[in-house]
Amino acid sequence: MFNIFMTAINAVVPIVALIALGYILRRTGFLNKSFVQIGNKFVFDICLPCMLFINIYNINDLSEINWGLVVYSVAAIFILFALGWVVTVFTTKNARRRGPLFQCTFLSNFAIIGISLAEALAGTDPANVQTVNGVVAMIQAFTVPLFNILAVISLSVFHAPAKVAAEGEQLQISEDGTLAAKIERDKLNIKRIVLNIVTNPMIIGIVAGLVFLGLRYAEVAIWGDPAPFTIKEDLPFVYITMDDLRVIATPLALVVLGGQFEFSAVKGMTKEIIVGTIFRVVFAPLFAVGVAILLGTYVPFFNFGQMEYPAIISLFGTPVAVSSAIMAESIGDNDGQLAGQLVVWTSVASVISLFVIVFVLMTMGLLSV
Repeated sequence: MFNIFMTAINAVVPIVALIALGYILRRTGFLNKSFVQIGNKFVFDICLPCMLFINIYNINDLSEINWGLVVYSVAAIFILFALGWVVTVFTTKNARRRGPLFQCTFLSNFAIIGISLAEALAGTDPANVQTVNGVVAMIQAFTVPLFNILAVISLSVFHAPAKVAAEGEQLQISEDGTLAAKIERDKLNIKRIVLNIVTNPMIIGIVAGLVFLGLRYAEVAIWGDPAPFTIKEDLPFVYITMDDLRVIATPLALVVLGGQFEFSAVKGMTKEIIVGTIFRVVFAPLFAVGVAILLGTYVPFFNFGQMEYPAIISLFGTPVAVSSAIMAESIGDNDGQLAGQLVVWTSVASVISLFVIVFVLMTMGLLSV
């Protein structure tokens, strides 16, 4: 049991520690507000796209894709998205808070800590670790783009009416109905949502990774292995630079998040924090992992075993993505403070929830001990 507890501790506590470091450095004046703001933009626009590009570009073998796992992962995300929408609407009427809370219900930290957590759950056999890494990278190629598209949608569908009010317009119906038409049009501006999706830096990084991955495989199909041109071998300075940015993405994002954190803000948004945290670290993994176990047991198409469950736990059991706070600050009139609070509290609570999940699955023989 101690080993199981330490697995959960070692996977999650470093996240909380880096957030705490950022908080302390900001409160002691070592970091200032300008650094936090610029660091936020640097992580979102540069570091995270490089990380996603490298993760996808380094996928080695597309022929061994577990389509049952892909189908299940995508379907479960859509179900959590739909349930989260309903929960969000019934939880708060504050338009600025709905987007961050909605994000929290379905958007996990799979892109950033998925590989490290899955490695910790793969056991001590190096071959198992390598296999699990391949499964995680494969799932990331399908789920991370979906996560980010849905995240942009979640931050775009609620904030527009608040923005109308924020612009100082009188919320009264004019005689010609112009203002009413404007408010109705702004409630769900599809053009704006699509623009936010296609200009999202993380989605750009994902698409670029998929394009270059496809080109590499096309070269192998035409000229044979090894491919005549790869970024890693023929443009190593580009690859190394992007890989260095990938490495600093997670720690810098967490430190910057800690610099934004305000304990005084908790009191005014307690309900949203409690609902978001429970949904993210209790309901989502209980639903997704539980259904995966049932399908893996009784439906042959969903061939899940000790190499797949680490990826499933990492996909659905991790705290809300660090990027959710950055995106909330970058897209529309959303409450970035709430988004940051949800990252912190789901990270803290997931230490306990991950321990329970890992303990149960190890007891059932679904994870390597």
